[in-house]
This record gives sequence, C-alpha cells and structure tokens, in this order.
Amino acid sequence: MHTVDLPPTPTRDRNIPADAWVEAPAVLLELGADLPAGPMAVYKRRIGRWLLWRAGPASGGHARYQAVAADAIDQHYEFRLQPDGGGTGRGPSDVVHTRFRTWKEDLRDHG
Repeated sequence: MHTVDLPPTPTRDRNIPADAWVEAPAVLLELGADLPAGPMAVYKRRIGRWLLWRAGPASGGHARYQAVAADAIDQHYEFRLQPDGGGTGRGPSDVVHTRFRTWKEDLRDHG
C-alpha cells in the first residue's frame, strides 16, 4: 500500500501492518521491537496529516503508538502506553503528554 491508499478512518475488517506500507520509515517498522513478542505496528487511522500506528495491545499491556506525517515521513511522534493505562509521549507542540487523549489532541491541533 502507498500513503494515498491508507484510509482516513479505522479499518474494522482487517489490520494493515506497517510492513505493507511501501513508504514506511524504519523507525515505524521497529516500533514494537522492545515489546514482548515484538509485535508489528498496525495502521489505526488518520488524524489530520498524521498516520496513527500501534504496536501491542490497545489496553492491558505495553504498547507503542506512533504518528507519522503523511507528507513528511521523517516527522514522527511516539506515545508509550503502560499496562495500567498511564503513558507518556511528546507531541508536535513539544509538550510531553501523560494521557493518550491529549497526545492525540496535540496531533489534531498541530497538523
């Protein structure tokens, strides 16, 4: 798949693994390498100009989210989610967030 082929909203019927994205940067392909079983990141959705990917479970475990700029794949931000629901990640505003929701809002507001 190429960048233009990635859908704007979540895919309910199938996951799109990062290694299926032709333009995937190396940092995305390695996103889950430090997690148990080293899961491949899967595409979740677009947030403005950002492509959102996740490696690991949505809840109850260690996971990594990464937002990659669709128009400049060398620009990316990561949020690390902990099993207890807490997490941390720097957003495009250069603010460090401890809530996943505020990190996503930062992406939305700084497209």
